[in-house]
Amino acid sequence: MPDSIMYESDAYVVLEPNQEEQFLSATELLEKLKQAIQNCQNDQLPPELQQMGSLEEQAQHMMETYCEFTVEPGKFLQWYEVRLEK
Repeated sequence: MPDSIMYESDAYVVLEPNQEEQFLSATELLEKLKQAIQNCQNDQLPPELQQMGSLEEQAQHMMETYCEFTVEPGKFLQWYEVRLEK
């Protein structure tokens, strides 16, 4: 039986073009995704996100089910859950 610690994460590593990698908490990543969603046109969002009612729902769903979002051509966000050793 796998150890439950295998499924725990401490942070997310976020990658953007021409920037250093960032380590963000879940709350910080959620805010970053909300900003990215707000800054793009609704028709640029994946269809399942367009049908969601609130920005909070869209960002939460994106954080949990995606790992990349194209903000505009040549500009994207990638994020991965990581467990930081202490």
